[in-house]
Amino acid sequence: MNKGILVVVSGFSGAGKGTVMKELMRRYDNYALSVSVTTRAPRPGEEDGREYFFRTKEEFEQLVREDALIEYAGYVDNYYGTPRSYVEQKLEEGKDVILEIEIQGAMKVKEKNPETLLVFVTPPTVEELKRRLEGRGTEKADVIASRLSRAAEEAEGMDAYDYILINDDLDECVERMHALIQSEHFRMSRNTEFINRIKEESKAFNK
Repeated sequence: MNKGILVVVSGFSGAGKGTVMKELMRRYDNYALSVSVTTRAPRPGEEDGREYFFRTKEEFEQLVREDALIEYAGYVDNYYGTPRSYVEQKLEEGKDVILEIEIQGAMKVKEKNPETLLVFVTPPTVEELKRRLEGRGTEKADVIASRLSRAAEEAEGMDAYDYILINDDLDECVERMHALIQSEHFRMSRNTEFINRIKEESKAFNK
C-alpha cells in the first residue's frame, strides 16, 4: 500500500483538467505531476527539470531506442514524452504520479502499465464546453471549432477510461479526484502481497 499509483488524466480542451491538477497539487503533498521530456527550446523563465526536461532531438531519439519513455509523440516539429525513470522513482517514493496526456498517449501507457488508473475529465455538457472555450477570449472561432471537432473524436474513446470526472464545481471535482485516487490504494489487485500474507498467517488458527 506504500507504493504510489500511476494516474493518467485526459479530457477535452476546455474541460479544466489543468486547473483541477494544479489545485490537487496545492492541497495535497502526496502527488507528483510528471515532468515531460521535450525537444523544444526553453521559453523565458523555464528551467530544465521543472517545466520540462529539455533535450536535443538526438538525445530524445536515444531515449526512445533505450525504451526510457513510457510514451511519446511528435507535435509541431518537436517531440514530447514521459520519462520512465522519473515516474518510477516517484512511485517508489510513495507518490501518486499524475500524467496529463491525451487519449492516444493514455492508451500507450495503459498497454505498458496495465495497473495505470485512467481518469477522463469533462464538463457536464457539450454546450458548457463550448461556452468555456469561447469564454477564454484567446482563440479565434476556427480554432474553437477545431477543438470542438476534436472533442467529438475524443468522446468516442471515453469508455476506455476507468472513471469519468465531471468538472462542474472545481472544489467538488478536486475532492472527488483525491478520494478516487486514494481509494485505488485499497483495490484487491493492488494488494496481493498483503492478502497472501494475511492468508498465510491466518492458517495458524485453522488447526
